[in-house]
Amino acid sequence: MKNVKVEVSNRHIHLTEDVYKKLFAHPLTKRNDLSQIGEFASNETLTIKTPKESILNVRIVGPLRTYNQVELAKSDARKLGLNPPVRRSGNVSESESITLIGEIGSVTLENGCILAERHIHLNPALAKEWNVVDNQIVKVKIKGAKSCLLDAKIKVSENGTLAFHIDIDDANAALLNTGDEVEVLL
Repeated sequence: MKNVKVEVSNRHIHLTEDVYKKLFAHPLTKRNDLSQIGEFASNETLTIKTPKESILNVRIVGPLRTYNQVELAKSDARKLGLNPPVRRSGNVSESESITLIGEIGSVTLENGCILAERHIHLNPALAKEWNVVDNQIVKVKIKGAKSCLLDAKIKVSENGTLAFHIDIDDANAALLNTGDEVEVLL
């Protein structure tokens, strides 16, 4: 068993430089660093829209990427009338279509909306120490009034800082908050 800190993830957006430039006339600016090395919450937000509904002020996470993606919780998807697949970040093929509205324009992503799978960030050295590999499924034990056992995928990257990422719906169901600790069963 290993203890890992929880980071609750709210809806957010990853963009390519090309799409970003269609939405904003200025460079992406950093609001604050995130735990994963080199990643940050930006000052810039977008409106996300479907034929059914819109959600305002959805934050862009930087730096700019090689893919465009909106990560939602299931409750957000229901509000928007969507049924996105559960995927690893970056895997948007055959996902839901969604429109992004920025300061200077809008872009519709034909495949760009997912529910992010639960995952545990690790760097290669820690993955070796734990004897786990990228995409391996492990069990996460959550204690408390709504104790449960959840699956999570290992996500190994050079900038990986140890953290259990869970979306806001799953966190609420298990009464978890950012900074809580859970046990990873290996």
